[in-house]
Amino acid sequence: MQLFYLTVYPPGDAARFGCVVTSEVRVECLTGRAMDAIFHEKQEGSLCAQHCLNNLLQGEYFTPVDLSSIAHQLDEEERIRMAEGGMGSDEYRTFLQQPSGNMDDSGFFSIQVISNALRVWGLELILFNSREYQSLMINPINEKAFICNYKEHWFTIRKLGQQWFNLNSLLTGPELISDTYLALFLAQLQQEGYSIFVVRGNLPDCEAEQILGIMRVQQLQRPKLIGEAQAQTSAGRSAILGQTEMSFGVESDIVDEDEQLKRALTLSRQDIDVEDEEADLRRAIQLSMQGAALTNTSSDCGSGNVNPGSEAAGELQGHNEALTADELRKRRQAYFDRQQNPHQSNIPQQSNITSIENSCTEMDQQQNPSL
Repeated sequence: MQLFYLTVYPPGDAARFGCVVTSEVRVECLTGRAMDAIFHEKQEGSLCAQHCLNNLLQGEYFTPVDLSSIAHQLDEEERIRMAEGGMGSDEYRTFLQQPSGNMDDSGFFSIQVISNALRVWGLELILFNSREYQSLMINPINEKAFICNYKEHWFTIRKLGQQWFNLNSLLTGPELISDTYLALFLAQLQQEGYSIFVVRGNLPDCEAEQILGIMRVQQLQRPKLIGEAQAQTSAGRSAILGQTEMSFGVESDIVDEDEQLKRALTLSRQDIDVEDEEADLRRAIQLSMQGAALTNTSSDCGSGNVNPGSEAAGELQGHNEALTADELRKRRQAYFDRQQNPHQSNIPQQSNITSIENSCTEMDQQQNPSL
């Protein structure tokens, strides 16, 4: 909690409160100095009565053992009073069978225990809404402290310096209450069913009283209930864990997509390699066929049969197209056979060229019987 204080001090008194003097009468107090000086016990188990007393007295004055001792003393005093009516009476036997009304195993202590504990310090409790007190017509801001109880929960409202603070042990820290809001706050507690007691007497001196006696504070952020603060902390942690898991999931999806992309690229490269080899195979076949056609054309030109040779060349071209498709299937089948059996020998290209030349010769003979 960050607080800023600017107030007026008597000359020469500021230094002993840890403040920095900016002029003779104006000082700027260190951040959080006064609020840190306020003693505030937070809730532990069901020891709210202990927290209520210690927050009222501003120190660790009582322990559960101390309050238990007071409760046992009260039980014994009640037993003695009941025994005066006869130890054999039904009332006495019933009293012995009943559990203690001043404490229980959870850590709860009665108003009698709290009242007896404060009596050690010369302090007295008066019921706030009693006729006796209401007839006094006292403004609540002129009191020193209040103790409030509802359903076995106790907490203190105390004046430190010139300001009021809610010292409820269920809060994460002291809560500043303005003078205007104090009366409304007490009225609200009464409507909610709280029993309110006025603390009368001189409270022990404390550091917070000294500091706040010469300065006023402003609370920039009010404290939350302990359960609410823990819930918000847990929610924040869950949100962080959820974001972390989400980021891990996104990274996993990215990694999976990268792996799939790599596999797709690998397959596409394999397909490209196969297509390139098939293209090279087609070009080799076409070159071999062109070589055979040029050979036959040259032979026709040398014998003087130009026109018949030209016609034969046209027919040869059609025949070669048929051979090209057939040869392509054979070559492709041979290529896949080599992929499956790498050690298998390749078919010599020269034999294919020879077969093509023989076919061309037969066609020339059919076109020119005189040859």
